[in-house]
Amino acid sequence: MSVKGSGFLAIWSDVLPDQETDYLHWLTREHAAERVGIPGFLGVRIFRARSPSLCRYFILYRLLDAAVVGSAPYLERLNAPTPWSQRIMPILQNFVRGGGTITMEQSTGNGAMIVPVICGAADLESVRTVLPAVRACDRIVSARLLEVEQGDTLIATKEKSIRRDDRSFEALLVVEALDDASLDAALGILNGVASGLGADTLRFDQIFALDYVDLTTEAA
Repeated sequence: MSVKGSGFLAIWSDVLPDQETDYLHWLTREHAAERVGIPGFLGVRIFRARSPSLCRYFILYRLLDAAVVGSAPYLERLNAPTPWSQRIMPILQNFVRGGGTITMEQSTGNGAMIVPVICGAADLESVRTVLPAVRACDRIVSARLLEVEQGDTLIATKEKSIRRDDRSFEALLVVEALDDASLDAALGILNGVASGLGADTLRFDQIFALDYVDLTTEAA
């Protein structure tokens, strides 16, 4: 199924190893299905960090458009978390969340391996310039620039209130590949961009491997 849409919601967080099974059961048996049942949510992909020392997950929803992040049906769900969600939310660590618009997309393919790169607003012009070169690297499937709509992302909700740590970001570069080794050349290009921009302007996270996919029938 081909799922399209100009909006996104990106989330990642850590859990402790002894909490991971309960977290994964919640995520794949309740939470993902609940979210993709909301109007405007087109699908979700869940990735796990390749590092064996981390129980870190990156969740990427495709939305019809950025307005879904502040929509009434979604906010209604955020303000009425299930009992299972109320148990899981407080255990999430290093929680980062942002939703908005996919403003640049080099190819529409999805890869098995993914690396999210957090960008600041000052980085965007340079990132847009380098995106085609990143996509042209061998075995890179796609490269996308995601820009956060802060107003909708930062709306106070009951779910947000029960998380211990809740942060956002301004933009995200998402590079997808066929395998983790193929990301090396792309990351080399991005490191060059980071050096030109100055220290710590682009923040690279882990390389993540695809764990789970859930698509709705609401294809745009």
